[in-house]
Parts: sequence; C-alpha cells; structure tokens
Amino acid sequence: MSAAARALRLRARRLARRIARSLLLRYARAEPKPQDSAGAERRVYIMLNTAFGMGGTIRAGLNLAGYLAPRHDVRIVSVGRTRDKPFFDFPPGVEVESIEDRRRGATPPRHLRRLHKLLSGRPSLFMHRSDAAAVDYSIWTDLLFARWLRRRTGFLLTTRPGLNLLAAEFRPPGMITVGLEQMNLGSHRASLRRAMEARYDRLDVLAVLTEPDMRSYAERLDGSLRLERIPNTVRDDMGAASADLDARTIITAGRFTRQKGYDLLIPAFGQVAARHPEWRLRIFGGGQERATLEALVDELGLAGAVSLEKPAADLAAEMERASIYVLSSRFEGLPLVLLEAMSKGMAVVSFDCPTGPADVVDDHVNGLLVPPKDVDALA
Repeated sequence: MSAAARALRLRARRLARRIARSLLLRYARAEPKPQDSAGAERRVYIMLNTAFGMGGTIRAGLNLAGYLAPRHDVRIVSVGRTRDKPFFDFPPGVEVESIEDRRRGATPPRHLRRLHKLLSGRPSLFMHRSDAAAVDYSIWTDLLFARWLRRRTGFLLTTRPGLNLLAAEFRPPGMITVGLEQMNLGSHRASLRRAMEARYDRLDVLAVLTEPDMRSYAERLDGSLRLERIPNTVRDDMGAASADLDARTIITAGRFTRQKGYDLLIPAFGQVAARHPEWRLRIFGGGQERATLEALVDELGLAGAVSLEKPAADLAAEMERASIYVLSSRFEGLPLVLLEAMSKGMAVVSFDCPTGPADVVDDHVNGLLVPPKDVDALA
C-alpha cells in the first residue's frame, strides 16, 4: 500500500470515529421523559470499573452505597462484570447491575454477535488512554454505556478519572454528575491531568479525599468546578473484636504493585526479623509483582518470616489476629485499610506518602509516620 493510500485510510478511520462519537453522544443525551424523572431526587448510581474485584476503590464505593441505602435508592453500576461471585459482599438493600459482561465465555444475544465481534476489538472512543482501565474498554463498551445512560435520571457518582471524564463528556441531561477522586492528582499521568483540567468543569461536583488534594485541584481548575472534601469511611460491620496486641504479627494488604511499596517493606522487615526473629509479616494481596516479591523474600532469607498470601476476604478477622498494621505505599488517596486497622485498635506505622496517611495518623499520638520510601525509618 502506498503512503498516500495509507494516509487516506487513516483520515477515513478518524472521520468514522468522529461520526461514531457524535452519534453516540447524541443518542445518550436524549432528554428524559416525565416518567423517567419520577424519584430522581432519591436515585443514586455509584459507577465502578468493576464491582466484582478487590481493591480500595471498590470497598469505598460499597461502603458509601451501604451508608446511603437507608435513605436513597442506591444502585451499584459495574461497567464490567469480571467474575461470577464478587470478592466483597454487596451491601443489603443495594441493587447491582453490570453494563458489559466480561466473564470468560460470555456472549451477547445472538442478534448482536456480529456487531459485538466488529466493535469489541476496537479501542474506546471515549475512555482516556492514560487511565489504567482503558485496556478493558472498546467501542462495544461505548455503545453499551450510551444505551445504559440514555434517559437516566438521578445522581451519577463515578469513581476513577476515566469514568469521571466519561461523565463529563456525555453530560447526561437527567443526571447530577459527581466525580470521586480515590487517589490524588499528582499520582496521575500528565496526559490524564491535562484532560482533567480541560473537561472536569463539565462535572457538577468533584469530591476529593484530603485537604492537600483539594488545594491541588483548586489550583489546577482555577475555580471552574465545585470541590468538596469527603474522606473515605469505615463500614459498620468490621466486628466488635479488637486486634490482639500480644500477637507478634504485622500485616498489610493490597495489590502486588509498585504503588504499594512491598519491595521497600520486605527489606525493612528484614532488619526487624534479624533482631526479633519471633515476629512475622503477612502480606495479603495478589498481582503482577508476586514472583518478584517472592524472589526478594528468598534473597533476604526471610522465607520463614514473611508470607505472601491470597487476598483476605475477611480482612477484619485477620486484623484481630495481629497487632501492627504497616502501610508502605509510594502514594495513596486516603488509605481506607489504614482507617480499618485503626478502628480495630491496631498499632499502625506508615510512610508519610502523598496523600492520606497524614490525614489519618497524628504522628506519635495515634500511630507512627516516617519519611516516604525511607526503608531504615520504616524498620
């Protein structure tokens, strides 16, 4: 194919994508009918990338749904359904619906299969490419999202930058749109931050977790959007039992990724284990860095002292069997798990990373804060 032909093909593809975007936006922005608006003031949709996995954003969304449910018609909207059973129990009185079934072997209705095959392999027209979840989104997802959104009324709460930008882009006429920031502005890629600056003013409200993050957004958005600070909350079913402060066990929980800093925590605990060999470190989680962390444990001779365990379905029960919770993250939003550990009466130590730990821990009053990424200080 000649260069001219390739250029023509590329222009045609871009034109087709622009037309498809325009048609989907027009379809989704249909004005609600009077019957659609009945009860809208009580209707709350909390949208998650998936409600069926594990993670702090999912847990925070479920906690919020459970809190609102006695007074509102609350529905969890999982953009993608990834498994048969959810990792966390859904709150009572809360409906859960999925926009796209991403389970292995799932197929759309027979009359839509050809369209699904055509669109599901093509990148989303709307999901920002710098959002880590973008790999799960396609034009098929866009179509299902637009169909779900059409003539909906109530409050739409979105829980990650890509979804916040989707809500801002679609601007559904029957919805009050509330973006929830579950990390912090500085943790996002530069391209994503630029998109936020350009489009977040189309949201009705942005809720952040901490005062520092609220200041950061206020500077970037320059008064173009209403900002509110609403910290994460601990659910009310953590159980009455407290941590066992005689247990010589330290625990932490989270995905096995660079963000969580377990590559810093394990060497720090190595210093502890050399002086206090009776102590144990249990790390609950899963993810792409498991093999790397296992190799680090072996390299430091900590195989009997450090265990990498599966995600804990009942983390509260694990907290009752330990005495210290450690948070070694390089960055956070407002770490919900740290609040949960403190609610169980655990002793806590955390890197003073951006953002969140300093909003929760008053150093040397209700826990210990140490300089970020300082392995010796953490030890």
